[in-house]
Amino acid sequence: MNEIREVDRFECRVVNVIKNLMWKGVTVEEKGTKGRVYFSRVNGELDINHGDTLYIGVKPVYEIEGKTMEVTLYDAENKKLDWTLV
Repeated sequence: MNEIREVDRFECRVVNVIKNLMWKGVTVEEKGTKGRVYFSRVNGELDINHGDTLYIGVKPVYEIEGKTMEVTLYDAENKKLDWTLV
């Protein structure tokens, strides 16, 4: 089995963007597995639209309330946009 490293990035496609006052809620879909992750606090000033390509990084963490992975959303320049636990 291949181990996922913190530096690994997976290409994703934006499938939904919810705009509110200060933040954007962004749902991305990983191209290989079709798995989806929702990020609720992406900077509202960023130009992110349905169909855009973003990247996720996955890092195992100790179990926190039943969640075992930290998933981070990045842009093409490797800038961290948001993170969540799954």
